[in-house]
Amino acid sequence: MEKFNTLTSRVVPLPIENVDTDQIIPARFLKATSKEGFGDNLFRDWRYDKNDAPISSFILNDSTYSGSILVAGKNFGSGSSREHAAWAIAGYGFRVVVSSFFADIFKNNALNNGVLPVVVSETFLAEVFETVKNDPQATLTVDLENQRITNNARAASESFEINAYKKNCLLNGFDDIDFLLSNKDKIEAWEKQHG
Repeated sequence: MEKFNTLTSRVVPLPIENVDTDQIIPARFLKATSKEGFGDNLFRDWRYDKNDAPISSFILNDSTYSGSILVAGKNFGSGSSREHAAWAIAGYGFRVVVSSFFADIFKNNALNNGVLPVVVSETFLAEVFETVKNDPQATLTVDLENQRITNNARAASESFEINAYKKNCLLNGFDDIDFLLSNKDKIEAWEKQHG
């Protein structure tokens, strides 16, 4: 995985609550076992009509907005436990998803796939939506080391929580296997001492 420390980016606003994993990546796309290509079908049924023509009113089809931070409404990633939803978010190019609440399984799947889910207060979230509505060029800065997110246009920031192990993995670009391999010498030393 790519290391994550600090990211400053424009944002893509998705002010919709209760977005479930079937909306993120419809079930008909779950046949693949490789992570490749899932970004192409992120929000597929909202992005394209039945003839596969882009729906111009959907935010990902609006060139006004871009960036590697998705800002979503409350309760993002609910529904089934499919890891493919995190694959689609990452495959599209999002490194961060901001919401006031995430479903636990989605949150863990995102972290396991190099996507940082940042939980903010509903007030902060509303201010971000308002800022981006007024200025699509507005940016957020996400500082993982210090666990802070900043709405740069308003110079307003909040702290966010993250599991210490997952924080360490993201900072170092480790998945779970990489983490174990990085501790191979310690593991072997412990085995010799206790074996």
